[in-house]
Amino acid sequence: MPDDSLKDLADYISEKMEKYVTGHSFEKDELVISVKPDDIVAVLQFLRDDRECECTTLIDLCGVDYPERPERFEVVYCLLSIRQNHRVRVKIAIEEDQIVPTVTNVFSVAGWLEREAWDMYGILFAGNPDLRRILTDYGFEGHPQRKDFPLTGYVELRYDEEQKRVVYEPVTLTQDYRSFDYLSPWEGMTDMQIPGDEKAAVPPHGWKGPAKENDENAGGQDNASEG
Repeated sequence: MPDDSLKDLADYISEKMEKYVTGHSFEKDELVISVKPDDIVAVLQFLRDDRECECTTLIDLCGVDYPERPERFEVVYCLLSIRQNHRVRVKIAIEEDQIVPTVTNVFSVAGWLEREAWDMYGILFAGNPDLRRILTDYGFEGHPQRKDFPLTGYVELRYDEEQKRVVYEPVTLTQDYRSFDYLSPWEGMTDMQIPGDEKAAVPPHGWKGPAKENDENAGGQDNASEG
């Protein structure tokens, strides 16, 4: 449960930013504030400059994808107040093609973080002075952390000796030597004793594999000692 100081902070922010804050909650003993996308700059500026908040450090800015929601994406701003010793997370919910105001004028580090959110999720930030890919290649297609992006990607790259450059090709997966039985490795081992599982019930037909071999080796050693 959040302590009283965090509850007081939530009430204080909700009162001071009444026309901007749409709700708040507590998650893992941290205050989470929901605001409208168009108001994000005003809210972050208040949290940074107000003497009761003093959230002067933007720790992170990230995207979250909820494909089933009308407002598909969330942008989460994680703030830290070193002086007041508290953390505040601010969330905005946006539609897939909705443009978010940049907060680089409030926190300069947001420039790089917004680039990452654009690269991974395709979230656009109006006013960002350098909104381009930051983790993937410049010729990359799509946004890899969206839930509808295939795990294999769309293309693979290799270095072509003839062209002396990196080339992109459609993904090809060779399935000739793969068997899909939809069982875990342990479910198929019904007649083999797993090391460390010596107390397991012995099947009617006995153990096969390593357990049986160990028993035979033990028996041979006992016979040798008797001789």
